[in-house]
Amino acid sequence: MDRIVIADDHPLFRAALRSAVSKASPEATIEECASLAEARAALRTPTDLLLLDLKLSDSEGMAGLAAVRAEHPVVPVAVVSASEEASVVRRALALGAAGFIPKSAALPQMVEAITAVLAGDAWAPETPEAAGEDDLAARVGSLTPSQLRILEGLKAGRLNKQIAFDLGVSEATIKAHLTSVFRKLGVYNRTQAVILAQQMDLTR
Repeated sequence: MDRIVIADDHPLFRAALRSAVSKASPEATIEECASLAEARAALRTPTDLLLLDLKLSDSEGMAGLAAVRAEHPVVPVAVVSASEEASVVRRALALGAAGFIPKSAALPQMVEAITAVLAGDAWAPETPEAAGEDDLAARVGSLTPSQLRILEGLKAGRLNKQIAFDLGVSEATIKAHLTSVFRKLGVYNRTQAVILAQQMDLTR
């Protein structure tokens, strides 16, 4: 029996997703969440699929997806979004989403997408190729939750000691993490890391 978590802060759209899930997997157990925090708590129980809205009250853009993928890499995530730009779809997939469901999709299309992802396949609207952008998203997607928070701290212009205070760790730990961050991003210093983070802009 599938366990599916729906994370969307709009009750009417949660109902639409529940209807689609019920058709795709009639026996599924469904848990509804209105925030990223609730979704992350729900994922502590083994889950077969997370349907994640990109715009929640406590998360906007790709930051929520990146955090969930870093914390629960084996849980398939299908992004649900009102943004249907090709760049948004590509970035979501590059960050590890198993599917991308536009909010404008008709119910049969939603059912098709959910069925595909539950079967282990990817599903998304067709988009033009953009290999360079996909590569950048994949590099950011390889960061751990702590490394993502450190990268956001760098982008905000915070010093190592300030980031260490924010995360409740030592400055030495931050420096060690930065070495890994730079290596994963393919950069050599803070400035280059910040430029890449700005290019990716996880809040979009």
